[in-house]
Amino acid sequence: MKAINADLHCHSTVSDGLLAPADVVRRAHENGVELLALTDHDELGGLAEARAAAAELGLGFVNGVEVSISWGDDQTVHIVGLGVDPEHAGLRAGLESIRSGRDSRAARMAAELDKVGIHGAYEGALKHVGNPALISRAHFARYIVELGHARDVKSVFDHWLAKGKPGYVNHAWATLEDGLRWIHDAGGIAVIAHPGRYRLSGAERLEMYGMFRDLGGRGIEVISGAHKADDVAEFAHIARKFGFLASRASDFHGPGESWIDLGKLPDLPDDLTPVWTHF
Repeated sequence: MKAINADLHCHSTVSDGLLAPADVVRRAHENGVELLALTDHDELGGLAEARAAAAELGLGFVNGVEVSISWGDDQTVHIVGLGVDPEHAGLRAGLESIRSGRDSRAARMAAELDKVGIHGAYEGALKHVGNPALISRAHFARYIVELGHARDVKSVFDHWLAKGKPGYVNHAWATLEDGLRWIHDAGGIAVIAHPGRYRLSGAERLEMYGMFRDLGGRGIEVISGAHKADDVAEFAHIARKFGFLASRASDFHGPGESWIDLGKLPDLPDDLTPVWTHF
């Protein structure tokens, strides 16, 4: 099967990306992407604009979303839903329930940052938000960079916003069961996003993969902007072991802020079944 340039995980200003949905599509097209999924965090609002831009350019487009999930002891994981119906009432209601908790989390984060000398973080983060209901750690990170406390967003996460750091607060997102049910009821395929980023033991990972599969989860991001060569080998093995479809995804948020640009990814290993063969 001929490899195609598919990028099935990226973000726009509708969540925590830097480009408007149509601009994300145009950049993907310029980079040679042939099939794109916009997967904003817990939000479907950018899909219509992105889909229209893709149709104008003749670029294959998949409706997507990235769902925030609580797993185990204070671990957040992300599940990408691909091929979802953005008008599905159950999916829309579920995502609204997740978004409703973001503002209270942001207020708690700002209070923690204030204790270590980063003042006005809530108001500062809001300056970087397109949709206030989707205020996130990335928006806080951009404000902290703006203040001159760090050279880039990644450094902010490393020193202030990751688990165990001063600005991190625990938060209950959706359960894995609920997240997968919303995706499946909306006609989508569920994919584990950037598995290399989760701080889980080997046993915890296997438990998560098994539960995900048992709940009907179908795919895993083998190729991700966050993955190094060793990660790709590991998650290709997991795809084979659990019978997962393989996804290829940049997790692009914006120029100069992401691990890799749209479509600038290596191909999937030849023996894996790409998730896009099931759309």
